[in-house]
Amino acid sequence: MAKKGSLRLIYFIGMVLVLVGFCVPMFKGSILGTTSNGFSFIDFEHFGWRTVAALLILISSVLGIVFCFVNVGSVDLIRLLCIILGIVGAVIIVINFNANKITQFIGKQFFKHAYIGFYMILCGWVVALVGWITKK
Repeated sequence: MAKKGSLRLIYFIGMVLVLVGFCVPMFKGSILGTTSNGFSFIDFEHFGWRTVAALLILISSVLGIVFCFVNVGSVDLIRLLCIILGIVGAVIIVINFNANKITQFIGKQFFKHAYIGFYMILCGWVVALVGWITKK
């Protein structure tokens, strides 16, 4: 009988969805139809919480994919930590986005400007969490 592989396919698909969602447009602006993906939040000239949060989402999804293929002692804990760090990054972006009165007003229209990448990231976290829980 063949040895069971350590690749958790559902978790892997979820983390790939997060990574792809980060690369495709996440928000669509009403001014000139501009779109922004996750890389638009990374700004090393004006390094701040927004950059840290975007890097958390990007790095945690890449590490989650890498740890699907690497088998170390506590890989399940590391995989869960990758999901949690990505969600923490998103929470930091939302908190930073609603930092002043103007952005709080815009924040009320937040889901109106969300684009496919935003929803891919949310679905990716849910799928990855289901994959982590079911260990499949």
